[in-house]
Amino acid sequence: MTIADILLIATGGFIGAIVRYMVSEKLNKRVGFPVGTLLVNLVGSFFIGFIFGLELSLVWTVFLVSGFAGALTTYSTLNKELILFWQSDCKQTFFVYLFITYAVGIILAYTGYYMGVLL
Repeated sequence: MTIADILLIATGGFIGAIVRYMVSEKLNKRVGFPVGTLLVNLVGSFFIGFIFGLELSLVWTVFLVSGFAGALTTYSTLNKELILFWQSDCKQTFFVYLFITYAVGIILAYTGYYMGVLL
């Protein structure tokens, strides 16, 4: 890994983290369900698949996937929220959130990849 790679990841990560924070701040406060976290994880899954499908240069892939999408998606927050649902005895919400995030996330990553390949 070069200094250029580190700077690309850091720059993309800076942008992705700010976008994630803004989306989560707006959407997670409105309802009891963490819509913001779900949205950034699903959009990020699609985006990562799409970028890989486009087969961009390594520079763009490092910036967009490792940097931007890596910071945009937040599976650590997802797991914290899942633990809170479990501890609050919201087992149904726990399983719905878990299923939507992972199952739909995988489908969106594949769809994004396929769309990228077609372009």
